[in-house]
Amino acid sequence: MRVVLQKVNHASVSIDGEVVGAIKRGYMLLVGFAPDDGDEQLDYLVHKIVNLRVFEDQNGKMNLGLRDVDGAILSISQFTLYADTRHGNRPGFTDAARPEIAEPLYQRFNEKLAATGVHVETGQFGAEMKVDLENDGPTTIIYEK
Repeated sequence: MRVVLQKVNHASVSIDGEVVGAIKRGYMLLVGFAPDDGDEQLDYLVHKIVNLRVFEDQNGKMNLGLRDVDGAILSISQFTLYADTRHGNRPGFTDAARPEIAEPLYQRFNEKLAATGVHVETGQFGAEMKVDLENDGPTTIIYEK
């Protein structure tokens, strides 16, 4: 499982010109799955993401977490996180989980995030999406489990 986390001032995802998910301050996640991912990976990354402290405190230090700042999460599925570009100029995606495996994992991941009490918005699995965001920092973290 791979997650690219970006701390944002705001973010939204649109399909065919219609906004389907939007947040203000928080994290925008790009989420990809491998064929052998399961609850171990989901639980580990939910814990890491929800407890990450990258928001500035009164002294300007990254010391506050998502819940401390009333932040939210915009989660977007992105199989291209598993692109293999070692050979040729066209990426291969054989390391990414097939949709019938990845979609239930993506749904469970978002449910587990929401179960922590954090507000979660999502894109639509498998859809052609447009993402708009204002990166804060910029602060970008890559997780892999």
